Amino acid sequence: MLRTIRKENAELARVLIELRKAAKAHEAPVWHAVAEKLARPRRKAKPVNIGHLERLADPKETLVVPGKVLAHGSLTKPLTVAAYNYSKDARTKIHAAGGQALSITDLLKAKPNGAGVRLFA
Repeated sequence: MLRTIRKENAELARVLIELRKAAKAHEAPVWHAVAEKLARPRRKAKPVNIGHLERLADPKETLVVPGKVLAHGSLTKPLTVAAYNYSKDARTKIHAAGGQALSITDLLKAKPNGAGVRLFA
């Protein structure tokens, strides 16, 4: 049974519902984990900087960030990053490195079974 979503942000509630449905339909635990991270209170969410992605991700890897990506640091690898929100400069740096900055719902449509997707939180 799914838990009740108590979020005032209608967009966030819609994303949580889509993630939970995909996790159940495709038996993909990565989407369930992303939904759980996004459902937490905002004060517990930690933004991820581009510099962290540079240090800890492999080139051409697909990452999901359940929160916001910020632009501190530099990125030299082409990565596919899906996040709930980006700063303007972070999105620019990802594209400049040859990567893609997607929304979580776009990545969910591209890889519904979650294969090859790494949770970065």
